[in-house]
Amino acid sequence: MQARFLQGHWQTIKRLLRFKKEAEEDGEYRVAKRIHAVVLNMEGRPSTEVATLLKSPRSAVSLWLKRYEGQGLEGVLEGHRSGRPRDLTAQQLTALADIIDSGPVAHGFLSGVWTSPMITRVIHDEFEVEYHPGHVRKILYHLGFSVQRPKRILARADEQKRSRWIRYTYPHVKKKPKRRERP
Repeated sequence: MQARFLQGHWQTIKRLLRFKKEAEEDGEYRVAKRIHAVVLNMEGRPSTEVATLLKSPRSAVSLWLKRYEGQGLEGVLEGHRSGRPRDLTAQQLTALADIIDSGPVAHGFLSGVWTSPMITRVIHDEFEVEYHPGHVRKILYHLGFSVQRPKRILARADEQKRSRWIRYTYPHVKKKPKRRERP
């Protein structure tokens, strides 16, 4: 099997290095790595050496070079990454946001605050889709909702006693660093 070497004019290499720098500045390190592989190959390094330098599989480097050869710069740019399709459609997500805005009491819960397991149950009841409560948090974040954590305050606490304890008792109970003796 013969090594693949891409031909490139020095101006092309210079342009690719500029694109690589822009990709790094934009945080697109995968694209920068692919462009770097192309530049190294144009400079006469075989794909095995490029793979070693970039700490990537040789098969991946060969694929990047083949894509660049066939499609040019578009071949090494970040494309659509396949993944599991969404279970909820855009209309269902909008309906879910409306349900959440209406509050848990309006949907038959006794609590005044939504929890992830409650929303998981609503999604299952309304849309017949199963989600883990941890994933529901991600969906809520993408819908623009934020996490609200309850503030822990004693319901029957005497505010004056609490204030006095914080001012006078707590500073004496709190650990203090040991004093160092001066030489």
